[in-house]
Amino acid sequence: MFFRKDYAKPGPGVDRDEPEKTGVSRLVEIFSIECVTLVKLNLLFLASCLPVVTIPAAVFAMNRVTRMMVLDQPVTLGYHYKAAFKENWGRAYAAFFAAAVPLVLSGCGMWFYLTRAMAQPLLLLPFMLCSTVFLVTLLASVYLYGLLVPERSFRECLRLSLLLGAGRPLRGAAAALAVYGTLVLAVLEFPLSGIYLLLIGFSVPCLLGGFFVRTELKRL
Repeated sequence: MFFRKDYAKPGPGVDRDEPEKTGVSRLVEIFSIECVTLVKLNLLFLASCLPVVTIPAAVFAMNRVTRMMVLDQPVTLGYHYKAAFKENWGRAYAAFFAAAVPLVLSGCGMWFYLTRAMAQPLLLLPFMLCSTVFLVTLLASVYLYGLLVPERSFRECLRLSLLLGAGRPLRGAAAALAVYGTLVLAVLEFPLSGIYLLLIGFSVPCLLGGFFVRTELKRL
């Protein structure tokens, strides 16, 4: 089946005494196991985004599936994606707009004040404020989706993501670069990047973002 893995199928297995892989070794292991699933996930995500209004739910579902991969949990793509897509609309829209609205407003503020700061240096103060809001929101957003579990209220998830974004910026920056940086580059290189965007342009950056922040989320 296209969206189903057969976990009962015999395979090489894993030595029970083998130590748990970390870092680059663990990332390579994830890609070796989930490479085909990541392509399917990317295609499913793009198809889910076609109605446009479903984009927040699609982003949430993709993050939920890649989070399972990072945690080494068995993934049945069709089932887990559909469940996350259909059952978490409220949280999906709340998370999407909690990140998108401050990013857009602060980004526009940065541009507005910076273009006028040469003539009015005092405008550098609101520019710095907008820059701080933009940066903290950017870093917090890569933590937010990993925190959205049923055991936590959305308000608690939002609070923790802001604390992690401001207090643990290095891993957040690596995750943001993987998620947002690759997307910006792909858009700038379009249409040359068309095949990349179609096959892995969203699922792989999402996986990388979740991988970079996994250790910080594990401490909670």
